[in-house]
Amino acid sequence: MTRTATPRKPRARSQARIDSILEAARALLASEGVGSLSIYSVAERAEIPPSSVYHFFASVPALLEALTADVHAAFRACLLEPVDHEQLREWRDLSRLVEERMLVIYSQDAAARQLILAQHGLAEVTQADRQHDLELGVLMHQVFDRYFQLPSLPQDVDVFALAMELGDRVYARSVQLHGQITPRMAEEGMRVFDAYLGLYLPPFLPKRSA
Repeated sequence: MTRTATPRKPRARSQARIDSILEAARALLASEGVGSLSIYSVAERAEIPPSSVYHFFASVPALLEALTADVHAAFRACLLEPVDHEQLREWRDLSRLVEERMLVIYSQDAAARQLILAQHGLAEVTQADRQHDLELGVLMHQVFDRYFQLPSLPQDVDVFALAMELGDRVYARSVQLHGQITPRMAEEGMRVFDAYLGLYLPPFLPKRSA
């Protein structure tokens, strides 16, 4: 019987080096944007040789993809946070809660805004973001289904992933115009999110038992 090799986790020392590289890249993104990022600037910020950065990340896009995965890990964690079932009167209460949690991540993480909402033109990062959005869409579908009895949704459209992407378009416009997601544009993004979901979810859905 053929055994599939299980990827080994990085050793503690290697993981510490990876963490320091990502922390340096995150700081540079927050202060100077994607355009300033290079293997050498990250190495200088992390106070390590460039060869050490290349050892773990062969290119700047590879480094940015890893940071994008970190951001989406934070989004996944916020979707898995407990929800007070009794406070949910309708599905829009849950959608607002989820979007508000994601907006907190955007507000506190300048690197997340640079990677996902800014116009950087890096195809690898955009593709990685879309793939993570699909995974988040599946998780969000599961969260909604945990609290409400959902109708059948189309199989050829990732409804929850697309709702997130549409909301992000509004947040991205705010970042481009104002450098941040303003309260007004945050509200508009949540309205767009709800409006798209409302094409598939009726105004009132039966709640599941706690």
